Amino acid sequence: GDDSLSPGVNQLVRVYIVQKRKIHEGDKMCGRHGNKGVISRILPEEDMPYLPDGTPIDLMLNPLGVPSRMNIGQVLELHLGMAAKNLGIHVASPVFDGANDDDVWSTIEEAGMARDGKTVLYDGRTGEPFDNRVSVGVTYMLKLANMFDDKLHARSTGPYSLVT
Repeated sequence: GDDSLSPGVNQLVRVYIVQKRKIHEGDKMCGRHGNKGVISRILPEEDMPYLPDGTPIDLMLNPLGVPSRMNIGQVLELHLGMAAKNLGIHVASPVFDGANDDDVWSTIEEAGMARDGKTVLYDGRTGEPFDNRVSVGVTYMLKLANMFDDKLHARSTGPYSLVT
């Protein structure tokens, strides 16, 4: 065939290069609210805590990250995401014109969840429930591009430190 273009015709070609990688200890992740962290441990699915219906938890975050960054938005996203999943709906909540507290709490109640959004979790290793109920939900987490595998540094002599 003829691959030439007529005069005045522009052609745009976009090429996306995707690289699939498994998450490793040391990889960095973040949410949409400034909550970030490093993967510290990867467990087999059967050892992860699970919900009363047997669904295992995908990711656990340190709760001390909420007050230190004062980003309650991540907690609201967590609860609203779980309520939306339970109701089978999709929610879009723009930053300055989105759901208010009453919208979130009414959606949680409509979904049949406890008003505080917490639920019982069971230890995947023992099968016993944890002493306290836990905030569990659905949220977006992003794997940051600066992966652990790409941060390998080597020296033949002298002290070393990884640049973070």
